[in-house]
Amino acid sequence: MPVGLYISVPFCRTKCSYCNFASDVFSRAVFHRYVERVCSDMERANSIADQMAGRFDRTLDSIYLGGGTPTIIDITELERLFVTISQNFELLPNAEVTVECAPGTLTPAVVEALWRSGVNRVSLGVQSFVDQESAAVGRLHSRTIVLDDIARLRAAGISNINIDLIAGLPHQTRESWEVSVGAAIASGVPHASVYMLEVDEDSRLGRELMAGGTRYHAHFVPQDEVTADFYDMACERLDSAGVRQYEISNFAREGHESRHNLKYWTRQPYLGFGVDADSMLLSREGKNEAVRFSTPDSLEEYVAEGPLKPNAVTSHAALEETFFLGLRLNRGVDLKEVAAKFGPSAVAGFTETISEFVEGGLMEREDSWIGLTPRGRLLSNEVFERFVSEAVAGGQ
Repeated sequence: MPVGLYISVPFCRTKCSYCNFASDVFSRAVFHRYVERVCSDMERANSIADQMAGRFDRTLDSIYLGGGTPTIIDITELERLFVTISQNFELLPNAEVTVECAPGTLTPAVVEALWRSGVNRVSLGVQSFVDQESAAVGRLHSRTIVLDDIARLRAAGISNINIDLIAGLPHQTRESWEVSVGAAIASGVPHASVYMLEVDEDSRLGRELMAGGTRYHAHFVPQDEVTADFYDMACERLDSAGVRQYEISNFAREGHESRHNLKYWTRQPYLGFGVDADSMLLSREGKNEAVRFSTPDSLEEYVAEGPLKPNAVTSHAALEETFFLGLRLNRGVDLKEVAAKFGPSAVAGFTETISEFVEGGLMEREDSWIGLTPRGRLLSNEVFERFVSEAVAGGQ
């Protein structure tokens, strides 16, 4: 089965106040050493898979460079990553190749390098089309820069573009959120990702919110219920514009769903390289088992060749993942497929839970398919936790 390839590039021009990812502002002196390490790991991908007891397939149907901001490294280093991929993997002709970009980093030379490297999809970390909101969380771009980047990408032949938006940013109001959603629709991009701000205690914004400070505008963060209303409004506006929701946070025009991210939600194999990168390969041990493993989450430890962290996925854990990952998708989960894969008792153990969620309006059922309702998507973590606890209690 073809795999997806993920490469983490943890370098940023500035650290956003809400961010708790393993990315930061680093000296450019470390860029070369980092790319060297990533390329070295890709060259021994087969032995890594063997070491983790996973099934290896060198055929790729998706590539995703995320971060951080991959487009701030030198063009020669960016191209070297793609050359190393081509030397060690077989990329299918119709593969999806995505690079995450911060608006303002797409110089003509960078865009040309992306096109030359076979990139056919770009994800822009816009977050807001309102300049005050962008500046408040440390973003360096403006609305004009975003629109210029989109035009530049299209002129280069890269029209499969995603825009990230965040509901609940400091200073955001319903009116300003309508401006951002409307601008995303008006831009004509075929994909949008809408996230509700999660104020994590490991971020600068989260620490300030707990301390009652003002430096990072935490006192202007909307209330949770207001943020949920923003999300609902975005769902309605995007759907009306033909950008249909297919996953809790993702919306696309027909045929433009993220094929790489769909691998995560449908438990297809993928390999991750770079800082804090996750992998999942099918196990050599059994039909339903898999192995997950991750790289160190600090730049220093990764460059120093810190060890991988393995996590075997048992049949019972695979069942849990099938539910809580599959239910992220609007199409939901087919209980017939679950029963065929894990046995009839696997589904029977969730009958009462499913009925409770259907009666409570968090889930809907049609024949053998179950899925979350709009309200269920807002409360998805509660649903997912119940499926995990039921699997554990039932000893699946």
